Amino acid sequence: MSSTSKLFSALAFLLVTLVAVPWLITVTRRLDLYYTLTSVALLAIASGGVWLTFYIGRINIGQAAFALMGGYVSAILVVTYGVPFWLTLPLAGLFCAVASILIGLPILRLRGVYFAMVTLVLTEVARLLALALPVTNGAKGLVNIPLPGSTTLFGVTLIPDFATLANPRLTFYLISVVLMVICYAGLYRLVHSRVGRLCLSLQQNEELASSIGVNVAYLRVVIYAVSSLLGGLGGAMFVAISQSIYPSSFTITDSINFMLNCFLGGLGYVFGPILGTFLLYFGWDLLFQTGRLQLLIFSSVLIALMLILPNGLLSLRLFRRSKG
Repeated sequence: MSSTSKLFSALAFLLVTLVAVPWLITVTRRLDLYYTLTSVALLAIASGGVWLTFYIGRINIGQAAFALMGGYVSAILVVTYGVPFWLTLPLAGLFCAVASILIGLPILRLRGVYFAMVTLVLTEVARLLALALPVTNGAKGLVNIPLPGSTTLFGVTLIPDFATLANPRLTFYLISVVLMVICYAGLYRLVHSRVGRLCLSLQQNEELASSIGVNVAYLRVVIYAVSSLLGGLGGAMFVAISQSIYPSSFTITDSINFMLNCFLGGLGYVFGPILGTFLLYFGWDLLFQTGRLQLLIFSSVLIALMLILPNGLLSLRLFRRSKG
């Protein structure tokens, strides 16, 4: 795809998400969809971090732990210390990145299967810590978290005070979509940089990459830190929307769903997690009408898609091209 086509596609996506979707929601008066689509955008951000660890050949089943940590960091800073929410957003991401470095230094030296097994328990560890620590208020969680205040720069209001808005859901939606676009633009740039090519070499053959001078351990830790940062950002934004957080806000099921989003959209595509998150989120809701068969049908469809399209739904484009 040429650079012109990429730019046109990006502009079309922004036009649809920031203009067309709000217009359709206003016309249909389905204001509840703002919360739904905001959730999809934030889940896609966290899923993007999981996709990045897949890109270096590692399976990450613990992203919900960092979403939970990011949410609590933001909530504690806002409620206990009165820090403005928009300042807690990068702080939550950085906290998760530092935590992932401390966790990743020992376990990223393990083989891939052991790394996956260790990350599987991270979410439960984070949940138990949230239950035990006094600062997190245990099982009661943190509630009545104030809405984000205004942000000004040189006297110009960049973000309004959410408490004064008639429809804060629209603003949450727009900010979440913009944040998602920024995160994925960063992922795209990272993948297509020199560091991205080194990451691809780890995915293909770590021993060969090490033999040509690539610092494998260092690169793994850096990528895992970026991945966890995205999880923390998504979790912190969820806290602002729900105005509460509990130890059960993010569970092992969420960690698995983050991974499934990547598989469904396509591990070979940077933007695969966005499509995967959208389809997984709405697909589960659509099957709600089937009652007890919901989980059976849902899992069967996912397994079938993975068998038929092992490279995800975005690989359909390549299939059509080869047939033509």
